[in-house]
Amino acid sequence: MKRAIVIVILCIQISACEKNINFNLNTGLPTLAVDAQIENDKAPIVILTKSFSFFDSISPQKLAGSFVHNAIVTISNGTLTHQLKEYAFPVTGSINIYLYSIDSANLSTVFIGKLNTTYTLHISSEGKEYSAVTTIPVLSKKIDSLWWKPAPFATDTNNVVLYLKATDPPRLGNYVRYFTQKNRATFLPGDNSVFDDQVIDGSTYQFQVDPGIDRNNKVSYDSNYFKRGDSVTIKLCNIDKATYTFWSSWEFAYQSIGNPFAQPNKVIGNINNGALGAFYGYAAFYKTLVVPQ
Repeated sequence: MKRAIVIVILCIQISACEKNINFNLNTGLPTLAVDAQIENDKAPIVILTKSFSFFDSISPQKLAGSFVHNAIVTISNGTLTHQLKEYAFPVTGSINIYLYSIDSANLSTVFIGKLNTTYTLHISSEGKEYSAVTTIPVLSKKIDSLWWKPAPFATDTNNVVLYLKATDPPRLGNYVRYFTQKNRATFLPGDNSVFDDQVIDGSTYQFQVDPGIDRNNKVSYDSNYFKRGDSVTIKLCNIDKATYTFWSSWEFAYQSIGNPFAQPNKVIGNINNGALGAFYGYAAFYKTLVVPQ
């Protein structure tokens, strides 16, 4: 009897400690989101959009309406400063995507990406100014060799896995991001696409290359493999620390969506004045392997 009374009292005390917690998620004003890149031997590309509210529903029309138009976007390599031009590209029906790139009508200041060069991006839009700095580093890490093996434990004998061998330069601070391309399709980043050299500093190492993924489509287990007959190109990009920090924090946040046990995370960009996103440089190296039938 005495034990029953103690249990009842404990239950009352525990229930008395409960408290309803209500999160007031502020919809906030749309924020400029920047996706800007420059790669060696290629023109800069800048995509400007406005962020959505947490409660917004997404549709193709809404995405098309999020692009920021008529911004003044300039990029400088320290010697030349070039104002980019806005271009529209139809994707489906009446929906276009928009980006800023080099203005062919102003060739006197045009330049493309160059290794071991620092770039400054400046954006003027709707009365606000934004800027960011990135570097295309030295192409210090390349793929030494690329080969394939039959996929282990796979029931489909057409499935294969790819491996690469690379050598990390001495001294910490070498960062990379990789993409894969199958049969001349789009280059796609891996699920975990960025790596530092804290473990492999100064060493030669082997690494299994997982296929890049399209995050707009569901990934099946079979997508973890390449196939016999595939022509596969690996794009290995040397990147600076700010680019590594942005993509590693972005991928962690993406993988944590819907996980109630994931630790809080903030995507860390390099655009100032409260804008989202990043300006990043790629020192890219390409290597292709054709897997025999």
